[in-house]
Amino acid sequence: MVGRGGQTLNYRCSKKILTPSARFEKFAAHTELNKVKMRTKTLLLTAALCAAGVATSMAQGVFSVNTVGYVNVDVKPGFQLVANPLRNEGNMTVSQLFKNVQGGVPAGMQVFAFNGTSFQTATYDDLENNFLGSGANVVVEPGEGVFVRNPRNTDIRITFVGEVQTGTIQNPLPAGFSIKSSEVPIDGTATSLGFPGAAGDQIFKFNSTTQAYQTFNFDDLEGGWLPSAPTINVGEAVFVRKAAAGTWTQTFNIQ
Repeated sequence: MVGRGGQTLNYRCSKKILTPSARFEKFAAHTELNKVKMRTKTLLLTAALCAAGVATSMAQGVFSVNTVGYVNVDVKPGFQLVANPLRNEGNMTVSQLFKNVQGGVPAGMQVFAFNGTSFQTATYDDLENNFLGSGANVVVEPGEGVFVRNPRNTDIRITFVGEVQTGTIQNPLPAGFSIKSSEVPIDGTATSLGFPGAAGDQIFKFNSTTQAYQTFNFDDLEGGWLPSAPTINVGEAVFVRKAAAGTWTQTFNIQ
């Protein structure tokens, strides 16, 4: 996989920022995550060319837009950085986005939304049939991302439904740390997807197999990412550290 040679993030400087909470570390120790294989399956994107097509194929979601689709994201047991590239106005909170799990949302499933300094947590309560906690009503826009913890011993499949964004798309990148993702529904590298690297920028890609980050640094003298440009798949988010604020501009059109 491209980027496999990236350095492992030094937890001394990142543990409090890039991991959801102390519970993340405790969970890892108690469940021996080094023994859990968390290979990310290929994420599937199906773009329908009319609202009727999706309304027929999906049991939910009625749209009046011209181009809609859905993305299936397979989440392995444990933690994974997840993103939704589709826009569904009025249905973008954690509670709304993450209820569409094949077979039902597992009790204890958690979503961690990063606010720039810390994480807001939402935990699914099967008795209340809802997500509870400070993160439940956080809005997750396309181009952003969250940590998801799957408490099961088997995969869960989350389906996102919404409008496939087309034309010129602008994703604001704040200075410092943020969780970001591509708003264009195709796999690629940070370079091919148009991420605006600059001197001092870093991308931290969470490796769900090793439960650690791989660090990629932008070298302005080399004009690219070292040790290589990280891959960013559909439905995957990465941690970003920008030396200065910028904008991630992408263009996508469906013929």
